[in-house]
Amino acid sequence: MENRVTELEIRLTHLEDTIDVLNHTVIKQHHEIDQLQLQISALEKKLKASQATPIAHQSEETPPPHY
Repeated sequence: MENRVTELEIRLTHLEDTIDVLNHTVIKQHHEIDQLQLQISALEKKLKASQATPIAHQSEETPPPHY
């Protein structure tokens, strides 16, 4: 009986360690996701700013003189 209790305590200790490792992994991934979302937002702003050019849309352009 004492052997079984000792074995269960050992398993519990290993499981607690595994949970701690997984928890740290999730926290790290959450931080990385936050950073990636900030980078995506910055890239979206840059893309939108670069698309605002003074060139008119093709449908708004006057046809060339040879038409």
